[in-house]
Amino acid sequence: MPLMKLDMIKDSYSTDEITQILEISYRVMLEAFEAPEGDRYQIVTQHEIFEMQILDTGLGVNRTDKVMVFSLVTRPRTVEQKVNFYKELVSRLNENLGIRPEDIMINLTVNSDEDWSFFGGKAQFLTGDL
Repeated sequence: MPLMKLDMIKDSYSTDEITQILEISYRVMLEAFEAPEGDRYQIVTQHEIFEMQILDTGLGVNRTDKVMVFSLVTRPRTVEQKVNFYKELVSRLNENLGIRPEDIMINLTVNSDEDWSFFGGKAQFLTGDL
């Protein structure tokens, strides 16, 4: 049920690379959060380079125009699940696509079942449909 949003600079990745990024991030999410197959909600937004200011927060990180920000809205997860998700996502994107770990930022926002309506104005988690 995580909603995964991915922000990146326009034209920094090809269509094929974006497809691979989405597939890798989906697989990592399924494994790390033990989510069911088919629980896939991903949105990519591409920005002009001047629209993304992703600085280093004093950590000494040098980012490139390949920087991407993953924002997930999800149920509560354990610290272990979160840390595993961060580590595996960065590792696999680096291994498979050569994306620098310094160019990957991840943010999780926790919500609960009553915060979701998948269609029809119903709270499917609360009605027992899910």
